[in-house]
Amino acid sequence: MGLKLPHLNGSTYFAIAAVLLLTAPPTLGYMAWEGQNTSVTTLSFAGAPEGIVFIADPHLREDNIDHIRRVIEEVNALNPSVVLIGGDFVYGEEPDLSLQEIWREIDAPTYAVLGNHDYKAGIDAVTGLEKVIAIQETERSVEHYDMSPLGETDTDPVFADALTAQLESAGVHVLRNEYVTLDLNGTPLLLVGVDDGWAGMADPPTVPRTDAFTIYLIHEPECRAPWEADLILCGHTHGGQFMLPGIQTLNDNGVLELSGLVTKDDTPVYISRGLGTSNLPAELRLNAPPEIVLIGPAG
Repeated sequence: MGLKLPHLNGSTYFAIAAVLLLTAPPTLGYMAWEGQNTSVTTLSFAGAPEGIVFIADPHLREDNIDHIRRVIEEVNALNPSVVLIGGDFVYGEEPDLSLQEIWREIDAPTYAVLGNHDYKAGIDAVTGLEKVIAIQETERSVEHYDMSPLGETDTDPVFADALTAQLESAGVHVLRNEYVTLDLNGTPLLLVGVDDGWAGMADPPTVPRTDAFTIYLIHEPECRAPWEADLILCGHTHGGQFMLPGIQTLNDNGVLELSGLVTKDDTPVYISRGLGTSNLPAELRLNAPPEIVLIGPAG
């Protein structure tokens, strides 16, 4: 019986990368510059509506509010038909929820799911590692999907409710195990928002059979199931945040799932590099710039 290597998710990799960076010489100035310069990734799928924009992980705080405002300006310049946000709206344990008013500046209908930071679930090295270990004992099949064991520790639904109310008041429709059907310039979209997995709150709704282009939105890629959909969108990993030599190869070969398009199952999955960072005093990135994803029809 051969040795099975453990799957490394984003949180495990981030801890490893932070240690390795102590022995690496990258320029902090460059990493700070990269953390403020957003790239646009374009994806095309048969039957997709025009102008879907996906962003994730803003981790809003006073120090990055100008950066996120510039991102919103870039998003608006793309003339989106709808904007999707993949969770982790806050930074730290005592965030200023009034910062979420910035989402009023988006010039399109906006839908979102919550992330683990939005439930204060697994937001430090110790509890994050606990979540990584606990997820191995969860059931992630479509028929018996159950992430509830992850909600047994450090989950704050009261805070998540307060954040949701603030987001809704700013025009962000938060989907917590719900779906909506949208008409985007004559093309139907079925959008399914799955609540946070690390918080143990993910409970995908039963959705109708439809010919509409179907997107599932969930924060952590490791909490997904092989849902019957045209696309699954995730965040959480920050694209690794520090893409050290060789890591991109591991990501491209499926050993790590840190960023980009994953096609090993029937349903394609896109993992965004996100916008902000967490657990760092500054917005530092290396070979993993912040990302806006623009989705449209093929051809």
